[in-house]
Amino acid sequence: MSSFKIAVFVSGNGSNLQSLIDTKKISNEHSLDIAVVFSNNKDALALKRAEKNNIPFFTLDPNEFNSREDFDEAIIDKLKIFDFNLLVLAGYMRILSEKFIEEYENKIINLHPSLLPKYPGLNTHEKIIKNKEIYHGATVHFVDSGLDTGQIIGFSKFEVKNYDLELLEQKVHELEHKLLPLICSLIKNGEIKFIDRSLTISGQNYINGKEFIF
Repeated sequence: MSSFKIAVFVSGNGSNLQSLIDTKKISNEHSLDIAVVFSNNKDALALKRAEKNNIPFFTLDPNEFNSREDFDEAIIDKLKIFDFNLLVLAGYMRILSEKFIEEYENKIINLHPSLLPKYPGLNTHEKIIKNKEIYHGATVHFVDSGLDTGQIIGFSKFEVKNYDLELLEQKVHELEHKLLPLICSLIKNGEIKFIDRSLTISGQNYINGKEFIF
């Protein structure tokens, strides 16, 4: 492969996909080539974003398959025609099968709207409100077979001053739109390495990921 390319998996609006697309408009150094976009939802607005920016995309309906494994195997077959170095889950609302994770071991990252390991899974904002947490934020991590349990790469946080659901969602989105493109570009430029379960960023070891302040 002549250049660093990413594949992006989405399920909905695709605002984080847009943040990855927009890196080219901001800086050549941090620009990201998107090889393909995939969605499990044929009506996802994210697919229209891909089409508008001339990015190849495809969609498959999980309801047409007998199992998660069969569905993921069909995705793997489709992905074979695309060259990419990194697979980015940017609002992809399905759990990947073991087979899929093994196929792209240590090459899948996920963006999650909480400060992991706290609040894996869904409804993170509601949990922040319920438990009156002082901090909230977003995390990018490598994907393993657990639910949001993979090695944390980086995170960004803010102090919660208002327990309003819409406001929390908005502030987390603002962080996500900065954090995900930055981490992708650092991986692209070789600044982030994950070898033998050891994470280094710019030559320094990070056991629990690096905090990025915006």
